Amino acid sequence: MLNHHHQSETIPAVALPTTANLNNGATVDGVHTQQPQEYPARQSTHQTLREGTYVGEPSTKGLGGLGGHEKMTFGKWIRIWGIDLLTMAAMGAVGLGVYEARPAPSRSFPIYFTDGQIVYPQFAYPLRHEIVPIWLAALLAFIVPFLFFAIFQIRRRSFWDLTATTMGLLQSLITAAVFQVFLKWLIGGLRPHFLAVCKPNITPELATSGTGFGGIMFDRSVCTGSDDEINDALESFPSGHSTAAGAGFVYLALYFNAQLKVFADYHPAFWKQIVFFAPLLGACLIAGSLTIDEYHNYYDVLAGLFIGTCTAFASFRMVFAAILDFRFNHLLLPRTESLFFRKVAAGTTTRFSYPLGTTGSTLGSNEKPLRSRFGVDAPFSREAGWAPGVPVEGAPGDALPSTNF
Repeated sequence: MLNHHHQSETIPAVALPTTANLNNGATVDGVHTQQPQEYPARQSTHQTLREGTYVGEPSTKGLGGLGGHEKMTFGKWIRIWGIDLLTMAAMGAVGLGVYEARPAPSRSFPIYFTDGQIVYPQFAYPLRHEIVPIWLAALLAFIVPFLFFAIFQIRRRSFWDLTATTMGLLQSLITAAVFQVFLKWLIGGLRPHFLAVCKPNITPELATSGTGFGGIMFDRSVCTGSDDEINDALESFPSGHSTAAGAGFVYLALYFNAQLKVFADYHPAFWKQIVFFAPLLGACLIAGSLTIDEYHNYYDVLAGLFIGTCTAFASFRMVFAAILDFRFNHLLLPRTESLFFRKVAAGTTTRFSYPLGTTGSTLGSNEKPLRSRFGVDAPFSREAGWAPGVPVEGAPGDALPSTNF
C-alpha cells in the first residue's frame, strides 16, 4: 500500500497494455494509484536447438512458439521450412530458365547518321572482361552476410536464429534474381559494348537503308557477331550484379543495425556506424565496377540496386518483427506452422505481440516512466543496457498497445 510518507514511485492510473500485470493500490489525495508488480526474468523468444526446444516463448501467451517444449529434430525442421525450400528451388529453376532464354523483344537501333557519324557512341565501347563476374557477385552477396550471421552466434547461440536469418537472405537473393531476369528477358536494353559485339554489316553509305523515319533504324538481323554475345548485349537492363549486391548487402546492413542497435535510443560508438555502412559500400563498389568495365549503363545499375534493396527490406521484415524500430528489429517472428507442419501447442499463438509500457510524457515530473519488459532475447549488442533482464522503454504511438492482434 502507498501513503503520503512512502516515497516509492507512484504512477497515476493510465490505460496500459499490461494492466493485467498491475496490483490495485490505494487512494492518495483523491488519486487512485497502482503499483507495478515485479517483472519476471527475461526469457528468450527462441530456444536454441542446443537446448532441445523449438523457436518461441515456451508455452506462454504473447509470442507463439513451435509446439512449446517439444524437441526439435531435423525432420521437423524440414517440415517447417519444407514449403519455403521447395518454393525457392522452383523459383531458382524458373530464374535459370528465363536467364538462358533468348531475349524476347526485337529492339530497333540506329547505327549511323546520314553524315557517317555514330548515333549512339555510348553503345560503341569495346567488349572487356568483367571486373567482378556475376557468379562472384552472387556468391559474395550470400557468403559475406552468412559469415557475419554465424559470427554473431558467438553471443546469440541459436541455430534457429542462424537458419531463419539465412532463409531470409536466400529469399531476398532469389526473389531479386527472378525479378531482374524477367525484366532482362522481356524489356532488356543495349549494353555499352553492344555495337562491338553486334558487328553490323552496315556501312555509312547504307545508313539510310533501314526502317523508320529517315530509314536509319535497324534490328539484330544486321549483326554478324556471336549469337550468344548479341543475346547478352541486348539484356542490359537491369544489372544482375547490382541486384544481387543490393539484395544481400542491404539485408546485412539491416541486420547490423538491428543487432548492434546503430540507430536506437542511445548514442552508439562510432565503429557501429562504420560497420553499418560497410556492406552498403560493398554493394556500391560491385555496382559501380560495372560502369568501369562498360558492362552496364548507370540506369541499369541504379535499377538493380533498387530492386535488391526492395527485396532485402521485404525479406528482412518477413523474418524479423520490425525493420527500423530498434525495440523489435532484432526479434524473430514466430514460425509456428507451414504446409507440412500444422502442429501448434496449446497456449501458444502464431502472432507476434508488440507490448508497450507508458512513457515519461504520461507521468509526473518527479516520476520515472514505467518500462515494458519484453520476454525476449537481447540483440548482439550489450551497449546501453541491451542485455537479458534489462527493460526497454517504448516510444509513444509507434507500436500497437494490444498484447495480441
